[in-house]
Amino acid sequence: MQSWRRKSLWLALSASWLLLVLLGGFPLFRPAVSPRPRPGAPQRWPRWLDTELLQSFSQPGELPEDAPRPPQASHGSSCNWGTCFDTSKCRGDGLKVFVHPVAARPARPISETHRKILASVEGSRYHTFSPAEACLLLFLSLDSPAGECSPAPTPWNRGRNHLVLSLHPAPCPRTFQLGQAMVAEASPTVDSFRPGFDVALPLLPEAHPLRGGAPGQLRQHSPQPGVALLALEEERGGWRTAGANPSACPWDGHCEQDPGPEQTHPRETLPNATFCLISGQRVDASPRFLQALQAGCIPVLLSPRWELPFSDVIDWSKAAIVADERLPLQVLAALQEMPPARVLALRQQTQFLWDAYFSSVEKVIHTTLEIIQDRIFGTSAHPSLLWNSPPGALLALPTFSTIPRDFPFYHLQQGSRPEGRFSALIWVGAPGQPPLKLIQAVAGSQHCAQILVLWSSEQPLPSRWPETAAPLTVMDGHRKVSDRFFPYSAISTDAILSLDARSSLSTSEVDFAFVVWQSFPERMVGFLTWSHFWNEALGGWGYTTERANEFSMVLTTAAFYHRYYHTLFTHSLPKALRTLADEAPTCVDVLMNFLVAAVTKLPPIKVPYGKQQQEAAPLASGGPGSGPKHQPPDPDCINRMAAAFGHMPLVSSRLRLDPVLFKDPVSVQRKKYRSLEKP
Repeated sequence: MQSWRRKSLWLALSASWLLLVLLGGFPLFRPAVSPRPRPGAPQRWPRWLDTELLQSFSQPGELPEDAPRPPQASHGSSCNWGTCFDTSKCRGDGLKVFVHPVAARPARPISETHRKILASVEGSRYHTFSPAEACLLLFLSLDSPAGECSPAPTPWNRGRNHLVLSLHPAPCPRTFQLGQAMVAEASPTVDSFRPGFDVALPLLPEAHPLRGGAPGQLRQHSPQPGVALLALEEERGGWRTAGANPSACPWDGHCEQDPGPEQTHPRETLPNATFCLISGQRVDASPRFLQALQAGCIPVLLSPRWELPFSDVIDWSKAAIVADERLPLQVLAALQEMPPARVLALRQQTQFLWDAYFSSVEKVIHTTLEIIQDRIFGTSAHPSLLWNSPPGALLALPTFSTIPRDFPFYHLQQGSRPEGRFSALIWVGAPGQPPLKLIQAVAGSQHCAQILVLWSSEQPLPSRWPETAAPLTVMDGHRKVSDRFFPYSAISTDAILSLDARSSLSTSEVDFAFVVWQSFPERMVGFLTWSHFWNEALGGWGYTTERANEFSMVLTTAAFYHRYYHTLFTHSLPKALRTLADEAPTCVDVLMNFLVAAVTKLPPIKVPYGKQQQEAAPLASGGPGSGPKHQPPDPDCINRMAAAFGHMPLVSSRLRLDPVLFKDPVSVQRKKYRSLEKP
């Protein structure tokens, strides 16, 4: 009888809930906060009828439909981006950041987190040591356990063009007036946050890594049998998993129904469930939000009172759910009935956001600076697609382009295809004969648009060059190996065929490799390969040039890749790594492979080459004055680069792509790339 009454009550509640939803009585779920409009950007009227969200828009009579709407500061502050930030100081070199020096005191020592922040800013491309050159002055708020805040820096200038940065949610009252300063604060409350002016940060633990960071923990996108539907945060640490019983309301202490089976895992820092219920009332729940992202557990925020991190640019509706904590039974039922395709999309987005913006202190700081640079650029800033799609805005530089199809990552999403031509960039660095034969072989390709010879040799230029169908241009180099990867304005195509003067390729090999690259424009496609491995005896990474069944790098002395990687190599990599490549020339191949693998999370692609290539393998980018003998790689090179990246980005592969009928026992006349098999 008791069971029958419970079922009847459940049916009645379900019917009432369905009726309320159909009539619009309660919005059970609403999207997580979407990116706010940038300063001065046109903002169209919203296409929904939710009165809560309409409050942030002007009334119909105030602005025309497509008029720019500057972000408004809220709650007693008259500051916004247009009135409190002087963008004229950012003209010329763009965003340059100067960090006010902070003197540590015994009562207020500099924490390890703040040391990581300083290292992240100083290692970015925005940093300058001169306050006169700076467009933005950064002030680190050092909060002591005693509740004493740092005094205002000198000069303060009423906070104009200042950013006050704190990775803690304001544990002490300000001892100075913010004035016109922006605030980048961890987990700011919705009431204190000024949209379009302040920056909401995540609340990072003290042990958060400086760079690299742990990868996402999602290994299987569909829920495994026996995995709990829900994980709930516990005040004393850890997570508590709950069963999928729709009559449960585990975060409401007044429920009388059976909450179903529960398990407590106080020592587990990452939840193992499909959905993570996170209280929106406590600011200290913000670290649990990052734990859920890393674990691939979809955050379900219960009426949050704090601003989601980087809400100006990140579309959290693609990775999180905001639910009404007053409707526990309906929330649980809706989560259980969510379509698997929607669950998969949300979990995948949590992994992307964690890896792109939150896995290290360096990424959090660089994302903050990138948001401010986007406000300076205005209409030339990142579009929302670049912020919310892999590899993310930090790796899609707006100085290269703001059009997604110009990058190698978005062709599938845009339904586009790379252009059908390539530019050959031949680097001449060592003494020897000019690459006349190589130029003729490359020029014979039907896809070759131009040939660029980068002359970095001490020898004088030859008086005559071969006549070719493709235009040939000779450029003067600066005797550095890294010059090969400078974004030269003379390069007119998306695809680059990087060559060394001593490389040996046939026209058929070039044609087939380019056709393969067109199908994988985000990867490197090459002929000769190296592989990396973990050396247990030495306790470090090593790599070998020996041919094997597994590889993780291709030599850039004969490889296709997108020209955007030249921009990343020059403007994104730390100067110390480029200097390392110049000092140890064999490291340049490793560095370029590190960069592409870190961006794409994918291995390169190997294509076949003829017998003559095996006998005359291209050298490993020998520097000026290097001899004809193949120079072995520097064993310390890969370890120094792995330390600089914070992790090992290289991905191993056993895949080689061959033409159809390659090595098949049929007539050579039936094969398209015949010279690949000629002795």
